[in-house]
Amino acid sequence: MSITSSTRQAARTLPDGPQLDYSRTVDRLLVHRDALGEVFLTDLRRIDEENYVAAAQLPRSHAYYGDHLLRPSAYDPLLIVEACRQANLAGAHRFYAVAEDAKFILTHIDLDLTHPRAVVVGTAPLPLAMHVRIVRRKERDGRVTGLDYAIELSVAGTVVGNAEMGLRFKSPTDYLTLRLGNRGGLPLPSSATHPETTPGTPVAPHLVGRAAPENVVLVDALTSDGAARAGLRIPAGHPSMFDHPQDHLPGMVITEGARQLALLTALDLHGMSAAKVVPTSLSVRFTRFGELEDPTVLTARAGEHVRVDPADAGVHYTQGGVLDLGEDVPGAPGPAAGAPLEQLPVRIEAHQRDERLCVIDITLTRVAVR
Repeated sequence: MSITSSTRQAARTLPDGPQLDYSRTVDRLLVHRDALGEVFLTDLRRIDEENYVAAAQLPRSHAYYGDHLLRPSAYDPLLIVEACRQANLAGAHRFYAVAEDAKFILTHIDLDLTHPRAVVVGTAPLPLAMHVRIVRRKERDGRVTGLDYAIELSVAGTVVGNAEMGLRFKSPTDYLTLRLGNRGGLPLPSSATHPETTPGTPVAPHLVGRAAPENVVLVDALTSDGAARAGLRIPAGHPSMFDHPQDHLPGMVITEGARQLALLTALDLHGMSAAKVVPTSLSVRFTRFGELEDPTVLTARAGEHVRVDPADAGVHYTQGGVLDLGEDVPGAPGPAAGAPLEQLPVRIEAHQRDERLCVIDITLTRVAVR
C-alpha cells in the first residue's frame, strides 16, 4: 500500500454543516464501553437516511492510546479508528433501530490519514468531526443486519483523512448459534477468567514504539529474510483493549499486534525507529473469529522500501520537529523545509491453528529530521 497519491491532494475545507457538541460524551452504553474514560464520542446529528455527522474529542494523554515514542507526538491512528467505531455503533442504535442487546461483528477497517500534520498533539484535545455515509445496508425481515460505512474525517472544517468500516448485527440467540458453530459446540469462554499471562518472552517496549510494558502485545518475536513472526499476548486484564469481558479475541487487539509487528519489522530490517515512524494508512479484513484459548501467530512481510520527495508526497518533519504536509492546514504549524521521507508497506497475517483470522496492511512513513 502507498499513501503517495492521496497525500498529493490539497487539504479540502468543508462547507458549513450541523453544529456538533464537544462538551460531554454520549451514554457509554451507546458505544458499548464500560468505562467512561474509554468513551470519546460526544455528539451525533442525522442529515438524511444515508448520512449523519458525529463528533469525538481525542484526549491529549491516555494510558494506552497516548503511550507512544513518536516525537513529535501525534494522535494514535487506532484512537481515530476507535472514534470511528464508536460513531458507527452509536449511529446503528440511534438511526437504524439496531437493538440495544444486538451483538456487533466487525468485518473490515480502512484508514487513510491524508494530512497527518493536523493530528499532531497540541495544547488542547482534538475535536474530530466525522461525516458518516452508509454505502451498503443489509436487511432481513425489515431489520437492519449490517451496515458498511464511509467516513470523512475533519478537524476545524478541513478534511484530514478517510475511513471505512463494516459491521454486522446479530441477535443474542443468532450470535450464540454462530459462535458455538465456530467452536464445534464448545461453551464460550470469557476474557474475565482468562489467564493473566501468555506463554513466551514479551518484546521490549521500545522496539514496538511503547514505553509501558503492559501495552506490549507481542511475545517471542523473530525477524529474518525480510519477514517477522511473533505470538500475540492476550492482555485480558487491560482496561482499554478489554474494557469489558469478551468471548473472543477482539479485532482491535489483533490490529494492535499487527501495528507493533510492523514497527518491529521496520526497525529490524530497515532501521526505521518507532520514534520517527508514522502509520499513515491501515487496511484490515477479518475472515474468522479469534479464539481466546488458541495461540495466535502473527507474520509480517515488508514490501518495497521507497524514498519519496516531500514535494511529491507532502509529508515530512520540519527542523523544529513538527509534522509538515507542505500545504496549509488551519490551526497547524506553518511549512518548513524537511528531509526526504521513507515509506514502508507491511502486510501482516494472523493465524490460529493454521487458519487465517485476518490480513492487515499498514503503511509506515519515516523522515529523518535535519
